[in-house]
Amino acid sequence: MTYVYNNKGTCSVRTEVELNADHTIAAVRVLGGCNGNLKGISSLLTGMKAEDAIARMEGTTCGNKPTSCPDQIAQALKGALAQL
Repeated sequence: MTYVYNNKGTCSVRTEVELNADHTIAAVRVLGGCNGNLKGISSLLTGMKAEDAIARMEGTTCGNKPTSCPDQIAQALKGALAQL
């Protein structure tokens, strides 16, 4: 199942996550932001349980912003889980 989330408060503008029925992350794609870093994060998340990824990334900040790209990925994953 693919879920699209419009990011808030970050340089990246959208996150697409693909989740399997067992909550395993199949893929993460982020539009905008720091391309290399986000490709690396996406690669590390593949195969991980969504709940574990959320626990590790939620609440991460970027500079003086109250959020970050990893935090927004966590929000996207929470939204995807809610739709499963």
